[in-house]
Amino acid sequence: QVQLVESGGGLVQAGGSLRLSCAVYGIFFSLNAMGWYRQAPGKQRELVARITPSGRANYADSVKGRFTISRDNAKNTMYLQMNSLKPEDTAVYYCNVWPAAGYWGQGTQVTVSS
Repeated sequence: QVQLVESGGGLVQAGGSLRLSCAVYGIFFSLNAMGWYRQAPGKQRELVARITPSGRANYADSVKGRFTISRDNAKNTMYLQMNSLKPEDTAVYYCNVWPAAGYWGQGTQVTVSS
């Protein structure tokens, strides 16, 4: 059974920082590329960042230079460090494998006030 548990979201002012965590259960975590996704109201879910099993990362242009994705394979956990947050970063953030599979966690809400 696959379980994805996101945490770390919250309310922050523009320019602030948050660190999201994703605890992964039920997959061979160390063998899978992973991704952080987000969905804002009225918009489709989009890929924010992805990371290979060895730690190579790619980012959407909208977050490049501000967000950092990382993983700890020993802990089956993935992270997203978000700095210089903007109101347009407001969304529910989800983790999943990359490419995304059909299972999703509850997500964690990130709200950035102006």
